[in-house]
Amino acid sequence: MALKQKGTDAAAADPKKRRRVGFSGIDSGVEANECMKVFLAKNPDEAGSEDCTSIQPFDLNHFFGEDGKIYGYKNLKINVWISAISFHGYADISFDETSDGGKGITDLKPVLQSIFGENLVEKEEFLRTFSKECEYIRDTVTNANAIKHGGTNESETAVEIVRAELQGPTAFLYSRLVPLVLLLVEGSTPIDIGEHGWDMLLVVKKTTQDAVSKFQLLGFAAVHNFYHYPESTRLRISQILVLPPYQGEGHGLCLLEAINSVAQSENIYDVTIEDPSDYLQYVRSSIDCLRLLTFDPIKPALSAMVSSLKETNLSKRTCSLKMVPPADLTETVRQKLKINKKQFLRCWEILIYLSLDSEDRKSLDNFRACIYDRIKGEILGGATGTNGKRLVQMPSSLNEEESFAVYWTQDGGDADDQTVEQQPEDLKTQEEQLNELVDNQMEEIVGVANNVTSRGKDKLAELSA
Repeated sequence: MALKQKGTDAAAADPKKRRRVGFSGIDSGVEANECMKVFLAKNPDEAGSEDCTSIQPFDLNHFFGEDGKIYGYKNLKINVWISAISFHGYADISFDETSDGGKGITDLKPVLQSIFGENLVEKEEFLRTFSKECEYIRDTVTNANAIKHGGTNESETAVEIVRAELQGPTAFLYSRLVPLVLLLVEGSTPIDIGEHGWDMLLVVKKTTQDAVSKFQLLGFAAVHNFYHYPESTRLRISQILVLPPYQGEGHGLCLLEAINSVAQSENIYDVTIEDPSDYLQYVRSSIDCLRLLTFDPIKPALSAMVSSLKETNLSKRTCSLKMVPPADLTETVRQKLKINKKQFLRCWEILIYLSLDSEDRKSLDNFRACIYDRIKGEILGGATGTNGKRLVQMPSSLNEEESFAVYWTQDGGDADDQTVEQQPEDLKTQEEQLNELVDNQMEEIVGVANNVTSRGKDKLAELSA
């Protein structure tokens, strides 16, 4: 880690010049997001250059205290390069001067070490790692089991997915990847590599030169096998990441498909994802909807649900309709496709939307009314009545328009402790907030539906036939 102070002190160089003394204001600090950049270097020539691949961390501020600011530096610039071969890191820190403006001088070294750990080395060692440790990914891959293989033999280049237990070389590889996980996966924490049941799936690009195979890591997923009563195993996806230079090429989708393949081949109980991002949930739902489109047992129930939406009139709210699949179908989907109940219910609504006529306003209005009733029931305890629950807008620094809280009282308490009667303005605000949630849910459903339509036109034709 290199620290460089720019320029020289003119007053110190010439003792005849008198330094002007003044009183500066309190140091307001600088946000880490504004002064720190992270790059991925594929070769030694890119080390120290800002022309290589730039990584966009979700938030660097949260590494630097509660306010996310760095204090005591003028014109601070922090550049960090991560090797795409060994995943070591090198930091170059430069600034004009340091001074305590009332909030001290932030010690940068422990903060960077909290992110990069032992991976952070000096530049000379960083450059050596490109050649010294270029084979350790190959050692990891050779001990793994191939799941999916792509590419052509003609180009002697292939992308494949392999699976290995998180121990030995694989555990060592994961420890090198932790900084990227912390930087790119929001809310992530390193997994406990000493805990039993962890596997890693790696997306690697294989090239052959002079009869020697070389592997480049493109992405990975960490999955945990945990017990499900009485004698089965569930598969939980804990972390999944495609390295920035290779995002948008379908590797994340292939990882999810490979995990589904493992779950089915090994008769896993079902597959879950730990706190998925919005985009990961979008990709996952798109994949599962495409799988369900060709799953024959779903078609009769789906057709019956669509018919009900066409025939029922929910506009006057004199009747209600629940868009839930039969329990036996939910269980069949879990057994055959390993899609858990919550995920299937999400996909079920998307498949219903896909089956509706886009010109049939009545059916679409009924569909939205069903979504409204479901969300209202989840938040307030039922489509009719609130069971003492109230939806109250709350102040928030994140998003004031979408921040709310739900609270309720139990039966049998003192009169003073019971929920007061809601005023008309409260009911109006509650209705507006519920409709906003419904609009957001509809936007997610339409987004996945459009993706499924573009990717599975043939499957949709079979469904409507």
